[in-house]
Amino acid sequence: MILFAGCSRQPYPSYDYTVPSKPKSSEAMHRATLRPYTINGKRYYPTVVSVGWRQEGIASWYGPDFHGGTTSNGERYNMYAMTAAHKTLPMNTMVRVTNKRNGRSVVVRINDRGPFVSGRIIDLSYTAGRKIGIDKTGTAPVTLQVLGFDSLIASAAAKKGGKVRENVVLSGFAVQVGSFRRIEGARIYKERYDNFEGRYRTEIKRFTLDGAPIYRVWLKGFKSEDEARDFIKAWNIPGAFITRG
Repeated sequence: MILFAGCSRQPYPSYDYTVPSKPKSSEAMHRATLRPYTINGKRYYPTVVSVGWRQEGIASWYGPDFHGGTTSNGERYNMYAMTAAHKTLPMNTMVRVTNKRNGRSVVVRINDRGPFVSGRIIDLSYTAGRKIGIDKTGTAPVTLQVLGFDSLIASAAAKKGGKVRENVVLSGFAVQVGSFRRIEGARIYKERYDNFEGRYRTEIKRFTLDGAPIYRVWLKGFKSEDEARDFIKAWNIPGAFITRG
């Protein structure tokens, strides 16, 4: 599926690389790219973020090998455009990326998923990487800050009187209350927590871990991440954590 492929190497010989990709945004695209997805056996969950959200880690860049390929939101990757790949931020999120080594920063638009390399948090286009000085070093420690959504910088849009979205709220949150190698244990937990507080329902999810099945019991029906977090804190269920699906 192209929505989660990201960083495709498929060539597009007829594409005019000097013309920036037009941002693609639609409800259908957002629903597809905000679903949980799996790469190399690891599950990723696009998350709730607000303007001002920050993250620190390692940035890298990607260029000629992917130039003209299909990004995760269906655009054609243009190594000269100010874009980037992030594993969980919503598509068309505007992010300032600051190189902690030299203080240089750029603003990029998220239009792809990645980088799927341990320790790295963002993959910049060639031009964005060059502007903050990592085109030759390959990687650098950076700070990310969310500036806006839907391809808009919130502060700039507000000054012009435009309607500004300050956050992205995702649905479909669940709390994993147990994980079992045997289906019998999962069924016991399913019955124990089903209709918990009269509003949450349980569901058994089957996954594969180390070549063997594993059964996870999810409690569903939470309307927000905050509600799920408050539930875990209030009931102190050992090993419980928030998931989506």
